[in-house]
Amino acid sequence: MLPHLPALPFEIRKVKAMGSVSATPAARKLLREIIADHGPVLFHQSGGCCDGSSPMCYPTNGFLIGDNDVKLGEIDGMPFYISGPQYERWQHTDLILDVVAGRGGMFSLDNGRERRFLIRSTICKTSEDAEH
Repeated sequence: MLPHLPALPFEIRKVKAMGSVSATPAARKLLREIIADHGPVLFHQSGGCCDGSSPMCYPTNGFLIGDNDVKLGEIDGMPFYISGPQYERWQHTDLILDVVAGRGGMFSLDNGRERRFLIRSTICKTSEDAEH
């Protein structure tokens, strides 16, 4: 059973989205710390098996973007990609990068910081929804 996650704090709702991805102030703070230690990074949301569907943070030169990966936007200038199959399932979802206590994915740069990135989401309205 998955642990219950608290409701989104009010300040998250005020974060302006870039494309289909945005970040909380806590996520931006952790991102700045990681950039200070490792230089430019990128995020990849795969929905894979090893680290579940946790967003992974890699050095920009340490991850090969696949032909089917989709760039959703940027967080403070750092690109955020999602795998094509995951994008098909989440294309009508606003993704919000947040931080919770815990360890990051094995190869993700948030590992070892006792905080890890987490994706929260809200459903977007589509043009079809507006017609109904």
